[in-house]
Amino acid sequence: MTAPTVKLSSGYEMPLVGFGLWKVNNDTCADQVYEAIKAGYRLFDGACDYGNEVEAGQGVARAIKDGLVKREELFIVSKLWNSFHDGDRVEPICRKQLADWGVDYFDLYIVHFPISLKYVDPSVRYPPSWTNEAGELELGNATIQETWTAMESLVDLKLARSIGVSNFSAQLLMDLLRYARVRPSTLQIEHHPYLTQTRLVDFAQKEGIAVTAYSSFGPLSFMELNLKDAQNTPPLFEHDVIKGLAQKYSRTPAQVLLRWATQRKIAVIPKSNNPTRLAQNLQVTDFDLEGSELEAISALDKGLRFNDPIAYGLPIPIF
Repeated sequence: MTAPTVKLSSGYEMPLVGFGLWKVNNDTCADQVYEAIKAGYRLFDGACDYGNEVEAGQGVARAIKDGLVKREELFIVSKLWNSFHDGDRVEPICRKQLADWGVDYFDLYIVHFPISLKYVDPSVRYPPSWTNEAGELELGNATIQETWTAMESLVDLKLARSIGVSNFSAQLLMDLLRYARVRPSTLQIEHHPYLTQTRLVDFAQKEGIAVTAYSSFGPLSFMELNLKDAQNTPPLFEHDVIKGLAQKYSRTPAQVLLRWATQRKIAVIPKSNNPTRLAQNLQVTDFDLEGSELEAISALDKGLRFNDPIAYGLPIPIF
């Protein structure tokens, strides 16, 4: 099966369920993308920071060559890293990323974080990092308006069909909307029952900005990063509320969590290298939770954020 879509402000349709490429190993990435396409996935969420765009593109190319899919049937997402926020750096890095993917345009290109870092040439370090070649964090001088104006030029040049942002607050969205010639089509945020961000989601959706959730399974994505909060937080898969609903609907806990989001028109980008779970994660729009059940899941909110620069020892309190 393939996922239903949500219409973006740009006029394009974005699948409600996609495959996230964060932490997908280089040696398995091409095969995982190929198998995901075979399973019915059409949206692939990448970033230059993930360091696997070449391999992801290889998986796409093989699937197209084998006749599994046409390019226009795919929705390929990538992101602008912090060290390329200067206006004259945006187009060159986007073109490099397109070349890595082996495609002519991105369906969606996103500002990864609302923060500018000093430019580091890709020939010096790539994939990029939070720090420079000396291992130091150096802030850049680009404003969000400068960066967004350059992002808009990507649409004019047909290098990106839609543009969006990630990890932005409501206040930053309000500011961006004041001067945006091309409105952001999407907002990608950490979103799970332990971090519902209800006010931010409501504001974005009211403004016609589609919301995409990352880390839909909460602490699970961060266990291997040795984050204390992740290790000390009860797994969502084992929570009584989630387990009870999974049993009621004969679904997996993962499917319940993904349906909680998609039923509220929030797109999701889970990943799995297990063929069974891969298929299950895509089958999350063919049943409905009751309103009281959606509320019960949302009531698990702890305001607990895992993907925070501060947690990685970086003095950037952007949240």
